[in-house]
Amino acid sequence: MTRRLVMRWHLRQVMASRGIFQTSELVPLLAERGVHLTRQYVHKLVTTPPQRVNVDLLAALCDILGCTPAELLEPVVEQAEQAKTGTVDAAREGLGIGDLRPIRATVRRPHEDR
Repeated sequence: MTRRLVMRWHLRQVMASRGIFQTSELVPLLAERGVHLTRQYVHKLVTTPPQRVNVDLLAALCDILGCTPAELLEPVVEQAEQAKTGTVDAAREGLGIGDLRPIRATVRRPHEDR
């Protein structure tokens, strides 16, 4: 297993705790602070965790909601299972890549019996 750090995005929960339930309410509040975003982008920002957050946007959200960045972003360590491959399993059995051989295919015509 591999450890992986992910960030949880709590914008929707913080908005609800402050009495803001519609994403469209954020658009003019952000514009007052010099952050001009479309209504569609603000909706996406609230409903899905962003890959990147602009520092100006984060500062504006914290100012609007009266919170800290730590309330919006929560780092969480997740355990990610490593994908199994044929070579990993063969390595455990002591087989090298040179010891692996393909399985012979049998071609059958539709009219032949099995």
